[in-house]
Amino acid sequence: MSFSYARTIHFPDTDAAGVVFFANYLAIAHEAYEEALAAAGINLRTFFADTGTVVPIAKSEAEYLRPLVCGDKLRVTVSPTRLTPHSFELRYELFRLGPPEKLAARLRTEHVCIASASRERHPFPPALAAWIQGG
Repeated sequence: MSFSYARTIHFPDTDAAGVVFFANYLAIAHEAYEEALAAAGINLRTFFADTGTVVPIAKSEAEYLRPLVCGDKLRVTVSPTRLTPHSFELRYELFRLGPPEKLAARLRTEHVCIASASRERHPFPPALAAWIQGG
């Protein structure tokens, strides 16, 4: 099941050409990821400290299909998929709302769950596993 996040492109998201700076697509995707976790009841303020885990991004990729500019309204979808007992991917689609609605970008990130103290791979905490499984 994917999560949907609404967002507006703001001036600081853009570069000198007036379009969203390429790295900001990942920042927008990460905002949607955080909102998806919050909607699942995961409190980011305490979650990682309470579980003794961290979930860094190990890989990212992006496909830019059309430019986004200041004032554009977006719908960002986030879809998690388990890869291994300690890694998952997130697929994002950024749609510029219309009419007509147009797919503006596709992004993908891979995340690895590790113990914060040892930095060794670690199984997902139950709440995160449930969120991924529900995806």
